[in-house]
Amino acid sequence: MRRRRALLPWALLVPPLGVIGLLLLFPILRIGWLSFRDFKLRNLVSGESDFIGLDNYATLLTDPYLWRVVLVNTVVFAVVAVLATVVLGTLVALLLANLKPVTRVVVVSCIMVAWAMPAVSGTYVWIWIFDVDQGIVAQSLKALGVIEPAGYNWFADRFWFYAIVTLNIVHSGFPFVAVTVLAGLLTVPGELHEAARIDGAGAWKRFWHVTFPTLRPVFAVVTVLSTIWDFKVFAQIYLMPGGDVGGSQMLNLGVWAYVRSFGQNDFGTGSAIAAMLTLLLLGVTVLYLRAMFREDELR
Repeated sequence: MRRRRALLPWALLVPPLGVIGLLLLFPILRIGWLSFRDFKLRNLVSGESDFIGLDNYATLLTDPYLWRVVLVNTVVFAVVAVLATVVLGTLVALLLANLKPVTRVVVVSCIMVAWAMPAVSGTYVWIWIFDVDQGIVAQSLKALGVIEPAGYNWFADRFWFYAIVTLNIVHSGFPFVAVTVLAGLLTVPGELHEAARIDGAGAWKRFWHVTFPTLRPVFAVVTVLSTIWDFKVFAQIYLMPGGDVGGSQMLNLGVWAYVRSFGQNDFGTGSAIAAMLTLLLLGVTVLYLRAMFREDELR
């Protein structure tokens, strides 16, 4: 009986782990296999390919485009987007925590619409907002005399392109952070804040010394998930005007992998880019979790 009870949890885990293995593990292994081979359109037709070892990775790591454009776009954009998403979501959660229950439900329902909106639909909304001729931003700035009547193409400038993408990502991502942090805020004992208030602590000190340490695991989860999502952003960049050009200054690792694979029919190099993105995500996640746990141990 003891042995059966010990094996029961593992038996229950077999079906979901099998599904995860089929849906996630097999594609990852397939990408890893392709990254070591010379696999182009002719190989896709014939089904045969040549093993070339680390040549695809050597080609990528010696390509200045990786270091000057793609990696900079990926890392800088992800860092800014994650920070903005977590900060805005936390501020909204603090606001929701101070609302009455009925008002809170209404506000949460409204902001969740942004999170539930498909990435494609949300992206085209932002494209329309910043349209060169008919966009709301262009019309407003023309009326104020800030820009010329001919308009300004925001999507042709690398900085403004990623500023719009960041707005898109933050707008669609902050509701998840807000609701998750709100759930944690409602579990913080009120006595802790009351004691800190009696000791003369202001709002910032109460948050930093009472709320944040209590909700550290919650912030770790939302930060790691936001990091994973923002590092592998695809649709929000690819669908933007100029975001799908093979030699442009707008690509990140995810879009570059797609362009090399399906735009240039170089599936081996595209798989190597995807593998590098996966390793980068794993490295960032591990480093962040180790830093969080190390701080907990020091405390």
